[in-house]
Amino acid sequence: MMRENVTINMDRGVDARPAAMLVQVANRYDSNLYMQIENKKVNLKSIMGVMTLVLDRGTEVVIEANGGDEEQAISGVGAFLKGIEQ
Repeated sequence: MMRENVTINMDRGVDARPAAMLVQVANRYDSNLYMQIENKKVNLKSIMGVMTLVLDRGTEVVIEANGGDEEQAISGVGAFLKGIEQ
């Protein structure tokens, strides 16, 4: 299992469209992926879970991956949230 703290650096944060794109990025990987803010943890492969979070620019989240490609999964999801990959 790997974990990484990521600060969201997308101009408008993660509203409906970027949330759907985030779920698509997460689904590229075989690993189980989760995002945690304070005491709330959601499955990153679930649009309903992601939509329950308030993900504004500057919000710090913890990304957790567990599986065979966890390093690539953390890197890919982290790049998306940092605004590097769109």
